[in-house]
Amino acid sequence: MNFINSIYKLFTFDINNPISFNSGSFMLFFTVFIIVYAFLFRNRNVRSLYVIAFSLFFYYKLTGWFLLILLLTTTIDYFMAILIFKSKDKIKKRIFLIISVCASLGLLVYFKYSNFLLASFSALSGSGFTTLKIILPLGISFYTFRTISYIIDVYREEIEPVSNPLDYFFYMTFFPLLISGPITRAQKFIPQINKCFTIKDDKVNKAILLIIIGLVKKAIIADYIGQYCNLVFDAPGTYSGFENLIAVYGFALQIYFDFSGYTDIVIGIAFLLGFQINANFNKPFLAQNITEFWRRWHITLSKWMSDYLFYPLSYSFRRFKMAGAAIAVLITFFISGLW
Repeated sequence: MNFINSIYKLFTFDINNPISFNSGSFMLFFTVFIIVYAFLFRNRNVRSLYVIAFSLFFYYKLTGWFLLILLLTTTIDYFMAILIFKSKDKIKKRIFLIISVCASLGLLVYFKYSNFLLASFSALSGSGFTTLKIILPLGISFYTFRTISYIIDVYREEIEPVSNPLDYFFYMTFFPLLISGPITRAQKFIPQINKCFTIKDDKVNKAILLIIIGLVKKAIIADYIGQYCNLVFDAPGTYSGFENLIAVYGFALQIYFDFSGYTDIVIGIAFLLGFQINANFNKPFLAQNITEFWRRWHITLSKWMSDYLFYPLSYSFRRFKMAGAAIAVLITFFISGLW
């Protein structure tokens, strides 16, 4: 009976013990996954189904039935992209685009910003406010960005919608990219799904090295620095000014090693499976100024904001010249900060 309970807990969602890339349960599941994958990866359809199934299982273990939100978003945008592409009427294209973007952003705003918006309204109006019991689905910001970029690229006629739903579900549910960045574009990722490839020793070695580096960054360096920062921030008055200053700088390093370590793990796992993922950090603390730092930190987010927010806004406000460019910058940074 204890064995059956252990198996049951292993395959069901536990809100107090969600799976993570540096957890023992993930290592166990991934070891089994990669062994089977080595026998399946040459058959593209079987490989896609297998990776999608594992990705959905991983996300269920991570978030429980919030998996349905991911499936809903993916299904809506798959069909909306086809409707946008097939429609010859520009007004209809724009309507389908608006429906798709509003559906994706509506879910994001509800889960991530409902309490913030209600609290802000309450503060302005002086009315009472009770916090809503809303749990944020992990990764919703990132898969929302991925699906919006896909829909907009189809609307701009930069890419054609995928005809095989498996390809789009693979792109949206690919488990290394579900929780956090890098934000991968459909036009760069989806062509890799149907490309034949071989897993060579040098690629395996590089992938394993990236995973190990990521684990060291995230599970050792970031966690160790975090322990010191938590001690200081919990009782700053009991520490000297120098110790508080070190904690402030340490917190910045903690965020960097945690996030970049996660990114290294993601890129390594994807590379091990035969997929190339863009880098997300480029030694940001070696930047000479804040502009360069912005370009080196969370590169895929900066690029997303530029391509889908800043440049369209700049074009819309072009008649205002320098003032229009300034407005575009302010809106972009405001939304980036809000995110």
